[in-house]
Amino acid sequence: MQIFRRLRPIAAISFDLDDTLYDNRPIIVAAEQAYLDCLQREFPQTRQWGKHEWRHLKLGLMAKHPALSHDPTALRLATLTSGLLHFGLSQADAEAGAARVMAEFVHARSNFRVPDSTLELLGKLQRRYPLIGLTNGNVDPERIGLKGMLEFVLSAGEGKRMKPHPDLFAIGCDRLGIPLSALLHVGDSHSADVQGALRSGCQAVLLNPGFGQTEAAALSSPLPHLQISRLQALELLL
Repeated sequence: MQIFRRLRPIAAISFDLDDTLYDNRPIIVAAEQAYLDCLQREFPQTRQWGKHEWRHLKLGLMAKHPALSHDPTALRLATLTSGLLHFGLSQADAEAGAARVMAEFVHARSNFRVPDSTLELLGKLQRRYPLIGLTNGNVDPERIGLKGMLEFVLSAGEGKRMKPHPDLFAIGCDRLGIPLSALLHVGDSHSADVQGALRSGCQAVLLNPGFGQTEAAALSSPLPHLQISRLQALELLL
């Protein structure tokens, strides 16, 4: 553990989910493949498009509807619907088809369980601190084993902007009934987690390298309060 700033009193701890509590890389690869397989199985004509075409469509939708950039589920659904309209489906059929493909992605996206080592750590920490989740992703926390570990999980979307915007931090602290300065946020992303927490007035712990990775990223400014290379280092807070 490296200490860069003096910690203030901690009333609660928040966690990013993807790549902080588990290795998200193989999970998202599998979910993307399940999504693509379903799309091409149900709509063979979409095989004409590769990643470039779908990405171009997604970026165009984000430029036209900026709020979608803060809602990964709505953005993926809108991209699917727009793509299916391009391939000649009616509005109703495109929306229904997009919903079916999206359901396949959502299922695969949460088709895993958080490692026992992470659950054991959370179990120890929750005896002393209220724990919550703040995520830019769209994983189902209950399906992956976090039910009972976190008091609640806030996800970007539905009007809540992604980290590093302050929305999730502010809403989380408001629900907990604590000042922003009393929240210690733990995440693997400097840009989203560290900068988001510090800009919001919270305290920050950077997990570097992220879960499942071996190479640490170069540390940049602003510095977090703490940097850890293993999640289990948080036991020192007990």
